[in-house]
Amino acid sequence: MQAHLFVTGTDTEVGKTRISVGLIKLLQQQGLSVAAMKPVASGCEWHDSELQNADALALSQQADIKLPYSQLNPYAFEPAIAPHLAAEQIGQTISLSMIETQFALIKHQADVVVVEGAGGWLVPLNEQQTIADLAQALKLPVVLVVAIKLGCINHALLTVQAITASGLTLKGWVANDFLQDPQSTAIIQSLTQRIVAPCLGIVPKLADDEDASAYLQL
Repeated sequence: MQAHLFVTGTDTEVGKTRISVGLIKLLQQQGLSVAAMKPVASGCEWHDSELQNADALALSQQADIKLPYSQLNPYAFEPAIAPHLAAEQIGQTISLSMIETQFALIKHQADVVVVEGAGGWLVPLNEQQTIADLAQALKLPVVLVVAIKLGCINHALLTVQAITASGLTLKGWVANDFLQDPQSTAIIQSLTQRIVAPCLGIVPKLADDEDASAYLQL
């Protein structure tokens, strides 16, 4: 069976959600039922008397398994700031064990669960733990999304190093070329030479209604 996946990025706003939606569709094309999870999200808005996140909703829309919103996104915060700061503002502490419990319930409903992180790999979730600790707690192989731009080589290689040091498997990385950097070909070549894990796809700038699955492989 295809393993569940944890999608992280070199930073915030690198296209994790667009790539996660593409991966969900790709897995569905392989005949698998897929659920999605966005454990922690900032920048949420009020809908139907609860805070909801646009990225989490996009994942849910593509997924086969339709979950209650509170299970899809257990920690939803209104301020568009780092999750641990948003949680502190309302006197809440993000609990990895609670996320683990929800994930355990979700994974029994689908062949594959695609879990999208928040921000980059070492974004704090509480005083002691980060996104990296969350991925470790869930014991998931990782897909790294790299926004191709000036500075991304350093960010990508540092993130790869940190993922490897965590003991998790880096299943592969995705070159998200949505910024159309003039040096993108050379940058992607440099990353391919230096990252042992395979490149799972080079995704160009896409229209708002276009998904990334055609440019991805697993």
